[in-house]
Amino acid sequence: MKANPHIGSSFSGFLKDEGVYEDVATFAIRRVLAWQIEQVMKDKGITKVEMTKRMKTSRAQLDRLLDPNNDKVRLDTVRRAAVAVGRKLHMELA
Repeated sequence: MKANPHIGSSFSGFLKDEGVYEDVATFAIRRVLAWQIEQVMKDKGITKVEMTKRMKTSRAQLDRLLDPNNDKVRLDTVRRAAVAVGRKLHMELA
């Protein structure tokens, strides 16, 4: 019986072999950030109107921030959103 060459490999290894790891990881980070911001807003009863006031921004910019498919969100926008919901943005290089 021939051994399966895929046993023991990881999903991240597969993505790297396919050359899409960085794109997938970046998308996942955006999706998690958007989800976390939405969850905190929901938990604290913060509407989108209130959130835009707290961030001093427009509804369109908030919608872009909450859209995980939008790859044009700026770091300062994410930081302002975190502050607006009473959280801190924590990042690190690993």
